[in-house]
Amino acid sequence: MNQSEKDIAAILISKGEEIFQAPPSIVRFTNDNAADELLNDIENYPHAFVLACVMDKQIKAELAWLIPHRISTKLGGFEFSILEGLSQDDVKDLMTKPESLHRFPDKMSTEFHSAVERIGIKFSGDSSLIWSKKPSSAEVVYEFLQFDGVGPKIATMAANILARELKIPFSDYYSIDISADVHVRRVLYRLGLIEKGASVEKIIYKARALKPEFPGLIDFPLWEIGRYWCRPKVALCNKCYLKDFCPKTDV
Repeated sequence: MNQSEKDIAAILISKGEEIFQAPPSIVRFTNDNAADELLNDIENYPHAFVLACVMDKQIKAELAWLIPHRISTKLGGFEFSILEGLSQDDVKDLMTKPESLHRFPDKMSTEFHSAVERIGIKFSGDSSLIWSKKPSSAEVVYEFLQFDGVGPKIATMAANILARELKIPFSDYYSIDISADVHVRRVLYRLGLIEKGASVEKIIYKARALKPEFPGLIDFPLWEIGRYWCRPKVALCNKCYLKDFCPKTDV
């Protein structure tokens, strides 16, 4: 790792640590107050968080994370006992009528129902058992991978949100990787940390090299830079706290 990479890594890690160490506050998953309250209430409705993670694919994240609340509104509640009594056809109706809650309602209905079944069978309806008792990060990621339709990206994202935003303690953070989304990929490339078109595996291992004990710590700082300043066509370099270290400030 050259000096430029070390300087960039130090700033990203410092920003990540600042977020990680911040006191708990409500996480704005959707910008809908009622929906966000449900998702943040992991003591009473931990399954809402898990089911939102399962839904978070192939549509905007804010829309995916709204699904538990929208189903709750239709059902008149989101207690697990209510969800457990739903058939797959019931879930499909909830996902499609009168409007579709997801771009792929049939597929997501199946995965939602499957997730409810798994929570009921494996965790006796209490999905907080996934992260209670200070498990290793690998255990948490593994448990999320057991849900139908959930791959490494969503599983590590879920673990990262639990640790970073919801302040759930793990025994370690080694297995919380970075999520190689478009914003993270763009910023890493412009910072000169990866080559253009780098594979997901290369992005993950670069983050592991920068912060081996908690690779996902730098995920949100990179995502934030990409979302708000390091835009695809017009980069607002003067607003970015890495502007003095970035070799691509002429983008």
